[in-house]
Amino acid sequence: MVSDDTPLWLFADQLGPATYGGEHAHRDVLLVEAASALSKRRYHRQKLHLVMSALRHAAVDLGDRATLIKADSYTDALERFARPVLVYEPTSFAAEAFVHRLKERGLVADVLPTPTFALSRKDFGDWAGDRTRFRMEDFYRDQRRRFDVLMEGKDPVGSRWNYDEDNREPPPKKQRSLDVPAPYRPREDDIDAEVRRDLDAMKLDTVGADGPRLFAVTPAEAKRALARFIEHRLPTFGRYEDAIMGDDWAMSHSLLSVPLNLGVLHPLDAVDAAERAYRDGSAPLAAVEGFIRQILGWREYMWHLYWHFGPDYTDNNELSARGKLPDWWVDLDADAVTAACLHDALEGVRDRGWTHHIQRLMVLGSHALQRGYRPDDLTEWFATAFVDGFRWVMPTNVVGMSQHADGGLLATKPYTSGGAYLNKMSDHCSGCRYDPKKRLGDDACPFTAGYWSFVHRHQEMLAKNNRTQRMVSSMNRLSDLDAVLEQEAHRRRF
Repeated sequence: MVSDDTPLWLFADQLGPATYGGEHAHRDVLLVEAASALSKRRYHRQKLHLVMSALRHAAVDLGDRATLIKADSYTDALERFARPVLVYEPTSFAAEAFVHRLKERGLVADVLPTPTFALSRKDFGDWAGDRTRFRMEDFYRDQRRRFDVLMEGKDPVGSRWNYDEDNREPPPKKQRSLDVPAPYRPREDDIDAEVRRDLDAMKLDTVGADGPRLFAVTPAEAKRALARFIEHRLPTFGRYEDAIMGDDWAMSHSLLSVPLNLGVLHPLDAVDAAERAYRDGSAPLAAVEGFIRQILGWREYMWHLYWHFGPDYTDNNELSARGKLPDWWVDLDADAVTAACLHDALEGVRDRGWTHHIQRLMVLGSHALQRGYRPDDLTEWFATAFVDGFRWVMPTNVVGMSQHADGGLLATKPYTSGGAYLNKMSDHCSGCRYDPKKRLGDDACPFTAGYWSFVHRHQEMLAKNNRTQRMVSSMNRLSDLDAVLEQEAHRRRF
C-alpha cells in the first residue's frame, strides 16, 4: 500500500530533482551505499569515487529528508530501514528484476516510471511498434518534433535536420590544443576526502589511477558545468567533435555524461540551454544541433534500445569474434602500447576513466573490431572501466555500434578504418613509430594492416553491403595481401 508518506529509495544514478522534487518533494528519501555493489565487478577507482561522492553529497543536500545507510547489500539496508519504499524503474535488467523480487517480499511498495530521460519507455514502445530495423535519424527527428527543439513550426531551424557535414573538421594544424577555456572542474571537499579514505580502507580490486574528481556529482555542480560549457565551449564543439588531439583530452566536449548518467542533470535542461545559446546568437547552429543530437538523439536512443532489444542482446556475436581481451587492455597498461593513438586512448581511460566518443569508437572500438575481441567481454570492460559506463549505456554502443555484433540491427555498417583516417582526424601519427601509410614491415601501422585483415576475414559479409562493397574490391587489388595477413596473424604488440 502506497501512502502519502511512503519514502523514496533512490539508486545512485537517480540523484537529481527530477526524482526527489516535484510531486514527491514531501517524501523522505532512502539512499544506500552497498558494499557488495561496489565490489561486484572490477571497477575503475575513480568511478567508485564518483558514485560514493554523489550518494553522500545527495544525503547532505537533502538534509533531514535523507537517510543514508551503509550496508553489505541493498536487501540488508532495506530490512534495517524497516519501511516499505517507493522506487523508480532501475536502469538495468538485473536491477529491475531485483526490485520486483523486493516488491514480492513487501520491501518495495511500488515501482514508478523513470523520470530521468526525456522520453518515457511507454512512448518509445509506441514509437518502435513492430519495427525490425532502426534508424537513429528517424528517432531523432521525431524527438525534435515531440519536444519542439530547434523547430520553426513543422520545419527544422535552418531547413536541415543534421549538420554532421559541418562537424567533421580535423584538428587545427600547428596547435597542441584547441585553446578554449577549460571545462568546469569541481572542488573536492571533506566528503571527497572521506570517500577516498574509505575506498583505501576497503582494499577493493579496482583498475585505473586514483585522481582528483573531474566530474560534477551534484545538481548544483551539474548546473555550473552546463553553464560553463554553454558559454565558453559550445561554440567550438561542433567543428571539432570528431577530432583527436593528444595534448587536449577534453577539447570542446561537454564532460556532462557523468552528471547526466547520475541523474543530477536532466537531458532536457541541457538541450534547452543549448537551444537558448543558438536563439540568442552565442553559438552557431551546427554546434548546437550536434550537441542536441548527442543528448536528445543518440543518448535517448541507446537508453530505449537497451530495453527494447532485451537482456540477451549482449549475447549477439554475428562476426564470431572470439578473441580474449589482452592483459594490457584489461589492466589499462597504456605503457605497454606503442601506437600513439591507442596509447593515448588507453592512458585516458587509466588516468581519468574517460575518453571522448571518437576515441571510443574509432580507436578503442576499431582496434577491438579488427582484432576480433569478444563483444560481451568488451561491453563489460567499457561498463566498468569508464566513469560514465552504467549498465544500460554500453550494450547498444558496443555490441551494435562499435562491434557490429548484432548483424546490422542498429548500425548499417561496421565502423573501422585504416591509419589514413586517424592521420587525418588526429595529431598522433606524426610522432608515432608506426607509419599510417604502411601496411607491411616493422613500422606498419597496426590500424592500416589490421583494417585489411578485418576486411579479408569478413569479406563475404562486407561484399553484400552496398556501403562496404568498395572495401572488398580495394582489398582484392592489394599485391601484398598474403604477407599482410601473415604479419597480422602473428602481431602481438601494438
